Amino acid sequence: MLKITSPFHGAVLTYRNGVVSASSLTIQVEGIATLAAVVKVNGVVAKRDGERFFAPLEIRDFRTPIVAEMETGSGTVSHSIEVVWDKNSFKRYRFSIDDNVFWLRNLMQEKPKCINDNLYLGQLKKLHDNFGVKFTLNLFYETPEKDFNLSMMSDEWKAQLQENAEWMRLTWHARNEFPDRPYQYATAEQFEKDYEQIHSEVVRFAGEECWIPPTIVHWCEFPPQLFPLLYQKGTRCLSGYFIKSESGDRYDISYEMDAERCAYLETHDALMDFRSGICLSRTDIIFNNTPVEQVIPTLAPQLENNDTAEYIDLLTHEQYFWPFYFNFRPDHYERIATGLKFLNDHGYKPVWQHEGFRGAPEFNA
Repeated sequence: MLKITSPFHGAVLTYRNGVVSASSLTIQVEGIATLAAVVKVNGVVAKRDGERFFAPLEIRDFRTPIVAEMETGSGTVSHSIEVVWDKNSFKRYRFSIDDNVFWLRNLMQEKPKCINDNLYLGQLKKLHDNFGVKFTLNLFYETPEKDFNLSMMSDEWKAQLQENAEWMRLTWHARNEFPDRPYQYATAEQFEKDYEQIHSEVVRFAGEECWIPPTIVHWCEFPPQLFPLLYQKGTRCLSGYFIKSESGDRYDISYEMDAERCAYLETHDALMDFRSGICLSRTDIIFNNTPVEQVIPTLAPQLENNDTAEYIDLLTHEQYFWPFYFNFRPDHYERIATGLKFLNDHGYKPVWQHEGFRGAPEFNA
């Protein structure tokens, strides 16, 4: 019996998880092993306490393999994991808005001279002006009713959209809101077709400056074997819910991750998928599902926990801004403003999720 129990394979470590020096992070590696066996962790003899073992480890690189070994009558037994060090981490948040298409249709219907006269974009601009937030808008190619699609969008607001690109960018989400889970069993060809269709139209009517790599897939379901395609498109961090299904017998909205990793993400900010190079991020709050009086009680525990405090992943959905929508949230703006003020008051900064490592500067030795 030999197993490293902490840290978790793929763990993203920050200054909150150990002792920092100018060039390293020292953590404690823990595990279980056969009683009385001598266990070494990366060559260092571990302390023992019954079945448990403990060993300090100095991390100096972005990626660090951790290997526990012990000798048995049958030879050497080992267990290995790998972790990453978010060396330049700081308190930050990202904000993603899913299911965008209605504001584009509205621009074509109303034809305002200024895009900020649009009910939705005007509220986003006010939130940016008041709190400095940056928004990633995840686009559908067409409306659920199929009465509008991106090929019908004029480029007459291109200059204005480019002026806003410092804080508002557009990306692929799905072809349509329906059917649910459109990419759960997607082929590479289906993904490439839908992605390129949205990308080409955004470049036409808004410019490449307004484009940003995808950071969340519609319904958070996408075959892990296709993650390398997302990586090729610039995706470096992928958000999901990683929650139990209504039946409670499996995890859902989780990119087909196994239960062990989903359970880890329920209580931690992030987890590295080494096969693709993409870091998985847990969504902390969905504003359209959170009444204004519950916004701070939802966020506050995240800020108080070292495993969740460093990176806050914010999400909402466009349709809840619109009075014509059957589930319209009249206080949607107030919910978001409440959350952003709370984060600002606690020193959090907005970032783009794909830049550097989860919005922090790239690792430097």
